[in-house]
Amino acid sequence: MRRWLWGLLGLLGLALALTFPKSTLYVEGNGKRHLLKVEVADTPERWAQGLMFRERLGEDEGMVFLFPEPTAGGFWMNNTLIPLSIAFFDRQGVILRILDMEPCRADPCPVYYPGVVYQGALEVNQGWFRRRGLAEGARVGGEALKRWPKR
Repeated sequence: MRRWLWGLLGLLGLALALTFPKSTLYVEGNGKRHLLKVEVADTPERWAQGLMFRERLGEDEGMVFLFPEPTAGGFWMNNTLIPLSIAFFDRQGVILRILDMEPCRADPCPVYYPGVVYQGALEVNQGWFRRRGLAEGARVGGEALKRWPKR
């Protein structure tokens, strides 16, 4: 039991030490461009960590997940402490679906499936898209998308 606990604590320490590249992104819709500072999740380790254990996220901050291939996978909110909205978008940056996700601190945590095939996802504070009048069909663009992983 003790060995398992120390192993878990060691993995947690590694996860918390994981760093993310910082960049900028915009979401454009209704004739307006909204700028964001983002962290980029572009590797399997960063995809798995995401915004877990974060206690807050600035109003115009977020995390963008970039995948080398189209996917239909879901997002799991395990150990995520803040409510988030997530926009799933294609390789051209077109937002295909926006979902709200709730914090989850203990299993079982729900998995949020978008019901579409996407290649990127943008997590921001819950309600960020709604407060700006952004909906499906809006476009994501900017410097962060230059970090898209190669196939």
